[in-house]
Parts: sequence; structure tokens; C-alpha cells
Amino acid sequence: MLRRALQPGLSRGVLGRGLGTHRGRSTLDQNGKVSEIKKKIQSVLPRGAWNPLRDTSYLPPEHSDVVIVGGGVIGLSVAYWLKRLEKPQGAIRVLVVERDHTYSQASTALSVGGIRQQFSVPENIQLSLFSVEFLRNINEYLAVVDDPPLDIQFNPSGYLLLASEKGAAVMESNVKVQRQEGAKVCLMSPEQLRNKFPWINTEGVALASYGMEHEGWFDPWCLLQGLRRKVQSMGVLFCHGEVTRFVSSSSHTETTSGEEVTLRRIHEVHAQEEMYLSRCPVCGPGPPSPPPLVPAGEDGPQPGVPACGMCPRDQCGRGLVWPDRRAGWCREGAPWHPAGHPAPCGAEEKGPGLETPFVIDASGAYFRREGLGNNYLGGCSPTEEEEPDPGNLEVDHDFFQDKVWPPLAQRVPAFETLKVRSAWAGYYDYNTFDQNGVVGPHPLVVNMYFATGFSGHGLQQAPAVGRAVAEMVLDGHFRTINLSPFLFNRFYLGEKVQEHNII
Repeated sequence: MLRRALQPGLSRGVLGRGLGTHRGRSTLDQNGKVSEIKKKIQSVLPRGAWNPLRDTSYLPPEHSDVVIVGGGVIGLSVAYWLKRLEKPQGAIRVLVVERDHTYSQASTALSVGGIRQQFSVPENIQLSLFSVEFLRNINEYLAVVDDPPLDIQFNPSGYLLLASEKGAAVMESNVKVQRQEGAKVCLMSPEQLRNKFPWINTEGVALASYGMEHEGWFDPWCLLQGLRRKVQSMGVLFCHGEVTRFVSSSSHTETTSGEEVTLRRIHEVHAQEEMYLSRCPVCGPGPPSPPPLVPAGEDGPQPGVPACGMCPRDQCGRGLVWPDRRAGWCREGAPWHPAGHPAPCGAEEKGPGLETPFVIDASGAYFRREGLGNNYLGGCSPTEEEEPDPGNLEVDHDFFQDKVWPPLAQRVPAFETLKVRSAWAGYYDYNTFDQNGVVGPHPLVVNMYFATGFSGHGLQQAPAVGRAVAEMVLDGHFRTINLSPFLFNRFYLGEKVQEHNII
């Protein structure tokens, strides 16, 4: 195995699920022209066979300034903002490593695509406000010359959160914070709720909050493909591979109190049988399974860093960012009609119509309208005791019958006769510490950066998170939105970010 010298470049970070790539997996079909040219040259050479040096210009670089591990929306967003903010143009060599080039199990492709500002932590609200502006003006950001414009099918129907008597005071406090940050959210009494949405049963509802602007849902797949198309046009390269380990060197320093601290720098990243070098890794272990984040160095795993050496672990011994499984159902039921058939007379008046928002019930069950036909998407987050095996993506239909359908039918009487048309299960990276994102540098691995652990909010916050990480890598600090509360060091300090609106 060859060791390649580091290319001069940036001195900071890496993003994604790890560093590295497999050069042999980035392919370009150029056999046609090359084969013909080779035959013509061979026909005039007196010594027969000719074996020119192989053209490797289309392969990933041996060294990259930034290696982004994970080609979902967050990784692609970081790549986009690195290239957009770089000075001068072309100064940064960026490589994206993705293990599943089909995205068949990617969180992005299996998401229900919601975006909201109804959080309780100001930074989460700011992230979504920035991201919705990006989505609403997506072709100003992601347009590619000679390619058709993107249509992410943004549906601005808002979110409607319902609270019981027990949760009403917290909801009022949350809305106050949301308004202070510039979100357009109103509070509704049960009577106001019935007047606006007569299909809702308000029994048990003490208060509701409704997003009047810049909330709703969109097509996640379109955003993913739009980002991928754009960053490729900007010179970002892609590789298909999976990181197996990092190799690092160490140095020692002392804190102001005289305590010795060991710092590490990653200088090798192994993916399958290949080894690659980068000066800038951004690391965010994500589903379906986090990579081994163990820095193997001359003195072994670093003492003083909990458990695996880079990521602290919870009381169960698992990484604090873990693949969590969620199921979604596409459901249809009376008084709605199957697609392609006329609706029964008066059917739309009995149930949710075109004005239906993304509804979050106090029980945790949720649903939204899907398309212009009378179909709906929804589900319910399981409790920790109900958490399914993350290694199994089979849909648990009993969970729908026992936990999802009853609260939905109670809240929307028209759902009593619904039927499931299709169902799927997907992953998201779940932060077991406080269910909020981990953004920014590792405190003890000096050239590693994180963007992970968003616990279901990664898709909607990706445009803003990508810019924040790019700013940290390029400038050494956050500029647009100060995400200091989401830094990795909160794990060591035991300082949780208390977000009340985790869904």
C-alpha cells in the first residue's frame, strides 16, 4: 500500500461519515475513442503492442483539501457552500464519499420532507428560517447552465401543532421565542381551531400553534439531485466507498490548569482496501450504521476520550449518534377515493382538504396531505421502549394499528375508515444525548469537523448547516448563524441543548 505525500492546502477539517475513498470505483466509460486511437497507433508502430500511460484525469484526486463523508443533503450542502464561498475560485479541492450511490436507504430519500420554524431553541429556528429562504429561491442558488430549473414542489401549508392542557404553557413560551426570531406563528384556541379546520376533533386540545408563512413540505429527492447536479458543475468529485478506519498522529499540550491533553490529527483515511490522505476531514457518522471512528496511532487509541476515541457513548455503550428507524405510511380511507376515481358527493367537506397543514398531534402522531389526490402521509415516533431494531427495515404494521391509527382517528373522525395503501421504513441519525445536531470541530482531533445527529431535522436544516460548516472550515468561526450551542464539546461538558419540539 502506497503512502502519498500531503498536498499543500487548507489546515482545517473533514465532513460527513468519515474520510477516504476507493479510487477504482469512480468510473468513466471512455473505451470507445481510446480503443480506436490505440488500434490506429498500433497499426503503424513497428514493434507491435503499445501500452501508453493510463489517463487518470477523471479519477478522484489522490489528495483533497476537504473530504466529505456522506453524499446526502447535508454533505452536499457543505460541498456547495465550500465551493461558493471559496476565494479564489477553484482554490479548494473537495471530494464527496458516499457508500450508497443509489440512495436506496438514505434518510433524505425516505423523509416526509417537512420544514418548520416551530422550535424552542433560537438556533434551530434560525437554521430553518435560513433554509426556507434557500428552498423558496432554490434556482437562484442551484441553477445550472443549460439544465432545466428545479421544482421542489414546495407546499406552504404550514405546520399545526396541538397541545394538551399539560403542554399549553410550554407552547406559549415556544411561540414567544419563535416570534422573537422572526417566525410567523399564531396561537389558536380550540374554538378558533374548529372554525378554521372543521374536520378536527378538538377534544383534549387546550391550545394550537399554526405556522402562517414559510412552513410546509417539499420534495426531498429533488433537493438531493439538485444539490448533486450543482456541486458537480462546480468541480466537486464523487467516490463510491465506505470508510473503515482513520490513522492519526498525536501531540501533547497542557491546559491553563496544568492538565496534560493529547491532541490528534488525522492523516490517513482507509476505505475498503485503499488508503487516502486529506488535510481536511468533516465527519458525521450517520445511518444506516456509523463507521468505526477509532484513530489508530503510534500509541493506540487516545486515552481520555470516552469509549471509541472520537465519539463519547451513552449509558448503553453505544455511540451518541445512532441510526434510528422511523416508519411512514401512505394512507387513504373513506370518505376519500382511490386515485383516478371521482370523489363521492360531499367527500371533501367531511375530511381534510387542500388547506390541510402538517398536523402534529399532542400524542406524537402526525400526518400531512400528499399531492392533490386524497392521500395522506404520516406516522408516529416510537418511545425508547418501542424502538425497533435499526438493522431491520421491515415495516411493523401492528405499530400502525396500535399506536398510529387510534390517535389519528380520534383527532380526525374521517380517518376512522382509512386504509393503508403503502408503507416504508427509513433511518435518521439520532443523537441520544439531546436530540440536536452536532456541528463544528472536534475539540481533541484538530482537523475533524462534524455535521450529524440532527434527529429528524437534518433535511430541513441542511442548507443552513452546510453554510455554517463551510464557514467554520474556511474562516475558523461561524459567521451567518452562531451554532456554538451545537458544538461537539457539549458532550464532554454535559451541557444538553434543551429543545422542546423534537418530533
